[in-house]
Amino acid sequence: MTNKCFYTLVFCLFSVCLSFSQQEKDSTSIAKDKSPFIISDTLIKKEIDPLRPSKAAFYSAILPGLGQAYNKRYWKIPIVWGAIGTGIYFYTRNDKQFDRYRDAYKRRLAGYTDDEFYGLISDDGLIRAQEQFRRNKEMSALITLGLYALNILDANIDAHLLQFNVDENLSLSPHYQYNELENSSDLGLTLNFKF
Repeated sequence: MTNKCFYTLVFCLFSVCLSFSQQEKDSTSIAKDKSPFIISDTLIKKEIDPLRPSKAAFYSAILPGLGQAYNKRYWKIPIVWGAIGTGIYFYTRNDKQFDRYRDAYKRRLAGYTDDEFYGLISDDGLIRAQEQFRRNKEMSALITLGLYALNILDANIDAHLLQFNVDENLSLSPHYQYNELENSSDLGLTLNFKF
């Protein structure tokens, strides 16, 4: 059953990547016909798509890493999947350990003495172990949800920053100048606005 789910997930990811590449080909063919740049007096400005950040966040909410693919930040996808996968791994591991100790404690309450911890751990030790693994399981779930939300925020913020104006008309640059008259050096920042 899990193999079928895995193959279905891989097929869905392949389909989404294929649709993105097709969409990219369509947009480049449109770009040849209609330029996406507005040219005015030697200044080239990118056209701003106000829905791009919300699309990236929506795609990341559907499937973690999909918003990063939409932003063409492919190197972030393994990081997102690794972080969320690690959180899921620790959640399931702590859940299995919690079930082991809970089942052993239930068997002792029923009067059986054949559990795997009999003679090694007391009843109070089983209760403490259950509390510890429950707390670890809940923390793993919260951290995984936090990483999922961080994935969505990263896609949204990255899409906003892709549209940020970084041309030469607005620049902040450090400068260093040696003053020969006073035999000293000047260090500062230069802020340029060109309209």
